[in-house]
Amino acid sequence: MRLLHTSDWHLGRAFHRVNLLGAQAEFIGHLVTTAREREVDAVVVSGDVYDRAVPPLAAVELFDEALHRLAGLGVPTVMISGNHDSARRLGVGAGLIDRSGIHLRTEPSAAGTPVLLTDAHGDVAFYGLPYLEPALVKDEFAVDKAGHEAVLGAAMDRVRADLASRAPGTRSVVLAHAFVTGGQASDSERDITVGGVAAVPAGVFDGVDYVALGHLHGCQTITERVRYSGSPLAYSFSETDHRKSMWLIDLGADGSVVAERVDCPVPRPLARIKGTLDDLLADPHLARHEDAWVEATLTDPVRPADPMARLTERFPHTLSLAFAPERAPGDPSVSYARRLAGRSDQQIAQDFVAHVRGAGPDERELAVLREAFDAVRADDAVREVAR
Repeated sequence: MRLLHTSDWHLGRAFHRVNLLGAQAEFIGHLVTTAREREVDAVVVSGDVYDRAVPPLAAVELFDEALHRLAGLGVPTVMISGNHDSARRLGVGAGLIDRSGIHLRTEPSAAGTPVLLTDAHGDVAFYGLPYLEPALVKDEFAVDKAGHEAVLGAAMDRVRADLASRAPGTRSVVLAHAFVTGGQASDSERDITVGGVAAVPAGVFDGVDYVALGHLHGCQTITERVRYSGSPLAYSFSETDHRKSMWLIDLGADGSVVAERVDCPVPRPLARIKGTLDDLLADPHLARHEDAWVEATLTDPVRPADPMARLTERFPHTLSLAFAPERAPGDPSVSYARRLAGRSDQQIAQDFVAHVRGAGPDERELAVLREAFDAVRADDAVREVAR
């Protein structure tokens, strides 16, 4: 059975205020063309279909178009909700849509109930594990501790139990939206840390033939059977070096996996450039970036006059301008933003405690901080869905 694995469409998202809907529509066209020309038997979409719980109308219309085009091809599609989606909104009408071959899996309680597709070698069971927010699903999965590994492990126990009840030789595919240990993050994924832990070990998925992951935006191979497709478009300059693609997976009669990357259309290349303004404007080696979306970091010791206007004369698609004068790390003039770069909310809170009283938080206080941040994030998730 041939599968096309994609995820993290983030329909409705902009790139530094540049509307990407046209580029997202081009990707949908590319997806449909690939499914037809490569004779794909099923498409799997591993979450974050939308960029936010209440997407703009234009994004909903593009999603509707995508479903109609896939259904028109007669290619079954299995799709789960991600941490950016409203599972309840995405799942509206799932039962009715199911009849057209579009299978939306947004309910955690259905983790052990597969979509069954059949080829010449028998059944393939597709299990959809939507993004599982630990605080909201721990009761459903009867786990004592609200953590990613615990709830995903319990969901996979249901998958393995169902699979064991099926005919010998039944192959299996799991769709999941999670941060798996070994994956490389970028700046454009929303933090899903719970209890100080964001990642789960790949071993939690043991026992199935292929795991189609979503959440991380870079295409990655965790193991031969556990892969991220990555997002079809770049959503931050941290993805400048990404090769955006989908996975074309051939699932053999014995459950073996052969994988091929299928490149996605690139609306415009990205470039990160750094140096003094005069150097950036004069360097002949930067000519290749003149048509790219550019993030420029100026290292001038004193902020130059009209830097953006001067930059856009050479790089008309400059979208981001930052200032990072070359100074020693301990220099008090180093910006607050630079001192906080790469630090989580909890790390910043711990630093604040240490700054105020001269000593960092003890284990009990660390636990209180973790619980507070987890509670706020869970409450945000509930509020977003309820809007």
